[in-house]
Amino acid sequence: MMCSTVSSSSQLNLIKAIGNRIMIIESVRNWIEAVRLAGRLLVLDGIIEERYIDAMIKVVEELGPYAVIAPGVAIPHARPEDGARETGLSLLIVKNGVNFGSPNDPVYLVIGFVAKDKTSHLDILRELAELLSTPDIVDKLRNISTINEVVNAIKTCLQREHHN
Repeated sequence: MMCSTVSSSSQLNLIKAIGNRIMIIESVRNWIEAVRLAGRLLVLDGIIEERYIDAMIKVVEELGPYAVIAPGVAIPHARPEDGARETGLSLLIVKNGVNFGSPNDPVYLVIGFVAKDKTSHLDILRELAELLSTPDIVDKLRNISTINEVVNAIKTCLQREHHN
């Protein structure tokens, strides 16, 4: 796996932001279920209030599939005042993909995103952008079968970038 050569001074903030909030599943009924599952991982760790999940869904319903930021990748989110307690991410890997109604469908990586304010998440987003710019990262992650393998793949990519 090749990683981009963008350097960053952060120390694997992305890994810390995801924590153990990773789920790998074969399929979901629809994008709403995918967003709910990604949000549930955040609720279980106290990162968001339950109402944040409904806000993520409402934003996609109102604005369309804007959350699908690249082929195979969606980052649903809402506003801090919609129930954000901490800044963090969850990662739902849907092996068979799910459609959001976007030209970038199907989505395999649903990254639940929450920021408690307007600045605390910037390093995390920078690392996420570096990770997602890695060639074939979506296919690599969707073909992994364990959470440990996912974490190791992300760490390996980010560590390479930090040494460039």
